[in-house]
Amino acid sequence: MILESYLEKVYSGITGMNIGIRLGAPVEPTIWTYERIRDTYGDITDYVKEYKNFAADDDANGPVYFLRALRDDARDRELVPQDVANAWLNYAREGVGMFWWGGYGVSTEHTAYLNLKNGIPAPRSGSALQNGSVLAEQIGGQIFIDTWGLCWPGNPGKAAEYGSIAASVSHDGEGLNGARFFCACIAEAFVSRDIEHIIETGLGQIPADSTYASVARAVIQFYKRHPDDFRACHEMLMRDWGYDKYKGVCHIIPNAGVCILAMMYGRGSFARTVEIAAMCGWDTDCNAGNVGTVLGVMCGTDGLPAHYREPVNDGLVLSGISGYLNILDIPSFAKEVALLGYQVNRETPPEELKQSICDGELRFDFELPGSTHNMRLSDPFYCRAFHSRERAYKGTGSLKVVVDRMSRGDQCKLYYKPFYRRDEFSDERYSPVFSPTVYSGQRVSMQIYLEQWNGWERPGVAPYIRTMSDKKEHLQGYIQLKDGGWTEVSFIIPDTEGDLIDEVGVVIEGYSPSKSKTLGAIYLDEFSVGGDSCYTISMGKQRKEFGTVTPFSVDHGAWETDEGRLSLMRCGEAFAYAGNYYAKDCRVRTEVTPVCGSSHLILIRAQGAMRGYAAGFSEEGKAAVYKNDFGFVRLAETDFQWEFGHTYELQAEAEGGQIRLLIDGTEALKVRDDSYAYGMYGCGSLTMGRTLFGDFSVETWDSKNKKEPQDMLKEETDAAMGK
Repeated sequence: MILESYLEKVYSGITGMNIGIRLGAPVEPTIWTYERIRDTYGDITDYVKEYKNFAADDDANGPVYFLRALRDDARDRELVPQDVANAWLNYAREGVGMFWWGGYGVSTEHTAYLNLKNGIPAPRSGSALQNGSVLAEQIGGQIFIDTWGLCWPGNPGKAAEYGSIAASVSHDGEGLNGARFFCACIAEAFVSRDIEHIIETGLGQIPADSTYASVARAVIQFYKRHPDDFRACHEMLMRDWGYDKYKGVCHIIPNAGVCILAMMYGRGSFARTVEIAAMCGWDTDCNAGNVGTVLGVMCGTDGLPAHYREPVNDGLVLSGISGYLNILDIPSFAKEVALLGYQVNRETPPEELKQSICDGELRFDFELPGSTHNMRLSDPFYCRAFHSRERAYKGTGSLKVVVDRMSRGDQCKLYYKPFYRRDEFSDERYSPVFSPTVYSGQRVSMQIYLEQWNGWERPGVAPYIRTMSDKKEHLQGYIQLKDGGWTEVSFIIPDTEGDLIDEVGVVIEGYSPSKSKTLGAIYLDEFSVGGDSCYTISMGKQRKEFGTVTPFSVDHGAWETDEGRLSLMRCGEAFAYAGNYYAKDCRVRTEVTPVCGSSHLILIRAQGAMRGYAAGFSEEGKAAVYKNDFGFVRLAETDFQWEFGHTYELQAEAEGGQIRLLIDGTEALKVRDDSYAYGMYGCGSLTMGRTLFGDFSVETWDSKNKKEPQDMLKEETDAAMGK
């Protein structure tokens, strides 16, 4: 039976993992040796580096994306290795992001990926027989598996089994032992606060005569003799179990020793455990991330210190193939993981959990302890935000914003970031790419409560969005708040004329004169963005960043902007993906100019590199609709004498199980296929050549609640008039 605190512990485990990753990343080898970390930073008790926003990391990518095997394939049956292998192939952009693409025979993950791509199935793709024991026993066996442990609370045996299955795609031998150990520890941490017992539980899931167990026992025995000197234990590890004893770039055994050391000497303290893992060198972000998950679950949210938690602010970015999924809100993701936990345990989840999230929409309820949902403030001089249990529109939590001495005209924005630009990051770790999570036509809704302590006039708010290219704030009219009550703020996002949206929220403004400045608190609850969308992507307003053209995530090919068009030059299959990953019924239009080559396509309901539909010019004199199911297959084809250098309007439409292709407004093909009910849009090609794509026009709706354009316009007009 899943325990009542399950969701909160999943949340604290994911948060703990990402605190550890962020803490360890700046001192990751090979430049940072143990000695250099010690001599530079001494005793680490806080983040050693500040980031504008922390970029993507392989240690976070894997636990998020590989777990999607439970959504895509193993929904109603036991997990098998090929399910996870499918997630590898579907969500990775080959050679970019996700993990270290260090070369075949050098990087374990790169090797496994190429094995899979060339038809070698899992688990042989990661086996010692296929790749040799050195490659199979690198650290990746334990760094991508945390979320599998989170799915099996209190069941270390099943957690170890699923972790091993997932790790077998790329690892073998001691690599699988690492996966089994950590998944079992994470599972046991849900029901125990004794870190030594948790470690013993993990060791109980691997062979007692394994090298992994041996290094763990060596550390535990040393700790028993010298419980107050972790650096002495590290010297023992360096001497007896160091990198010089194990081949490869980053072997699992020395790092396993560090993880055991950190958990033993951390003595149940989350902070001290991740700090020791970072100070010990070797693979610092991996090790601090792994132990951060275990201690995060064990200690719960109360055990995560504010100075580590606040910079994370519930936000995480990734670098998979979906720019939409790459923008992750940790509380919402924790709910997804918890629902998968109920799924694999064959238990019914609480109704309030099911209703609190919706695929393809933002829903922030601030119910999890300390949660902020990555909401931000533009001016910390006037406002300060933190989680509160004092007031709530629903449930027990909200975001409290203290408004400190605002005068008439003083402003501070309270907002969420649905899109990121390159200049908002300090580095380009693992090449994150983004597609907005908010679009024109959707409804923004929130509840705001005012508690005024001082000031002659009540402050007001103006809901707004900001556009990416011009950084213009589109205000939707000021609303004066009522003291001592909740005010509903709601509006339809206006047409952005081809631009992207990179902020959505409210502008808080003081109305009192300077003699009586506003002092008080504003509470935000039930913040949501969702519903049908209707927007354009103007290629003239896009930027080339992170190796791609906004807002697309590209996989192969050379992509540029060319006089207001998107140019694709390729020597083989190449595609670009954008839009809401969960868009159901949709219509996508763009102008397509074949320059050379035989294949010129647009995508619809693409669920990654290996799943979705494509439509357009298939070869000279032909047009076709394809289904991509780990390989493109023609669903239908027709004669169409298209010409090089001529521009055509291609439109792909999916409604229910019906897929249509229109060329210059005339239906060319219509087929029925029920394989994919949602997905992204995009464009690309299956063969060598060059294509120019114009602006994109996108409409999405749910056919169960379809609104006509005139209805959407009336809603927008009514909202603008305050009706």
